[in-house]
Amino acid sequence: MMKKLNEAMLLDFYELTMANGYLEAGRKDEVVYFDLFFRKTPDQGGYALFAGLDTIIDYIVNLKFNEEDIAFLKTKDAFSDDFIDYLKDFSFTGDIYAFKEGSVIFPNEPILTIKAPIIEAQILETYLLQVVNHQTLIATKASRIQYASKDKIVLEMGARRAHGLSSSLNGAKAAYIGGVKATSNILADQIYGVPSGGTMAHSWVQMFESEYEAFKEYARIYPNKSTFLVDTYDTLKSGVPNAIKVIKDVLLPKGVQSFSIRIDSGDLTYLSKKARQMLDDAGLENCTITVSNSLDERLIKDLLAQGAPIDIFGVGERLITAKSDPVFGSVYKLAAIERDGEIIPKIKVSENIEKITTPHFKTIYRVVDEQGRFEADLIALHHETFDTSKPLTIFDPINTWKKKTFETYDLIKMHEKIFENGKLIYDRPSVEDIRSHANDQLNALWPEVRRFDFPHKYYVDLSEELWTVKNQMLKDIKEQHS
Repeated sequence: MMKKLNEAMLLDFYELTMANGYLEAGRKDEVVYFDLFFRKTPDQGGYALFAGLDTIIDYIVNLKFNEEDIAFLKTKDAFSDDFIDYLKDFSFTGDIYAFKEGSVIFPNEPILTIKAPIIEAQILETYLLQVVNHQTLIATKASRIQYASKDKIVLEMGARRAHGLSSSLNGAKAAYIGGVKATSNILADQIYGVPSGGTMAHSWVQMFESEYEAFKEYARIYPNKSTFLVDTYDTLKSGVPNAIKVIKDVLLPKGVQSFSIRIDSGDLTYLSKKARQMLDDAGLENCTITVSNSLDERLIKDLLAQGAPIDIFGVGERLITAKSDPVFGSVYKLAAIERDGEIIPKIKVSENIEKITTPHFKTIYRVVDEQGRFEADLIALHHETFDTSKPLTIFDPINTWKKKTFETYDLIKMHEKIFENGKLIYDRPSVEDIRSHANDQLNALWPEVRRFDFPHKYYVDLSEELWTVKNQMLKDIKEQHS
């Protein structure tokens, strides 16, 4: 029997070896700054949608090592007695800054910044990364699928194809934040309040002597929630005709005017067009058509472009696993340390230019035009402020000759303080509020940023002061090693 899990133990071993080493080296109380960010947007898209902050808050609030954890760690024969004693009383005492959950985010800007004693900051790494990497990936995928469907309803139906309990549960929540209407996952409804629903599988139809009888009995039991799965035997010759007959025999006499058919296989464009014609000819123009079967944003876009008269899309495996690009790839890097009240920037240098980090304690401003559209993001030093009554010029951090000046604009500070000295100071929004914020954020993007092929590059630039710090550090390192 598996023992009850304590999320505090979701660690990579090296985090504990380093933590033990910091304590043994007398450096456990040194304050550091870590940034969590990503370098590349999934599916070569133009943006990502941040999800997972609420899960992280729960983790931080409950972060403790219990007696069983301590006993287990002793058996590894890798940690000092002083470190084991330190873990017995462990709790997070630092500060956390983050984007609001549901915000659109872009490569290389800190999604979260952790300011804390080094051991505390190091111990958070794996949990924070796995939460952000998974939930942000699914929320982003869901937003793309919903965008492709235009004004149609999208349902998340992927629990049975998800990679375990956490993947299905938190994936359903992230998908809801990303814009889907509901989930098939009842646990996500119970825990998070994500609306759940569902009707029948093929096994229901097979259990009865005839397809007509199966549909009729379902309509009798669930007259106000009748969706008939019409492809068990023959969609057009059997399924749709039997659904029409049951609607006329059972539902219409009861005054029911809301019903649907669902197609789960075959050529969805052809079948939905033929089914629509059959329904309309029968006077059932109000009968909606639901389709499922390995859908994603590109297939949905193609179906609608081909004129498929589909009202509802049920999306499973390709959403809950983000099948087309299943790794989000955010990273957790040291950006600064603090000594005697002074913040000392730190930088990681690499032969790969994209892996060179941006040093220092930073914040992010979003440049917004007069219509509320997002124009660019500006990463600045934490203390920097900007006078919006004056023009703002931003420039590409690599190709510095590329510049843009904003005359009339507003700046939104994207980081909010979530924890202060280990205490939660953030007013936690409901999942509905997060979903609403995500919708507002997505609508504030230019359509060119949201397109699937060759999206417009959304610029994330550095303030002149931060750019100067970074490039001086790179110059100094080059001179030291030349």
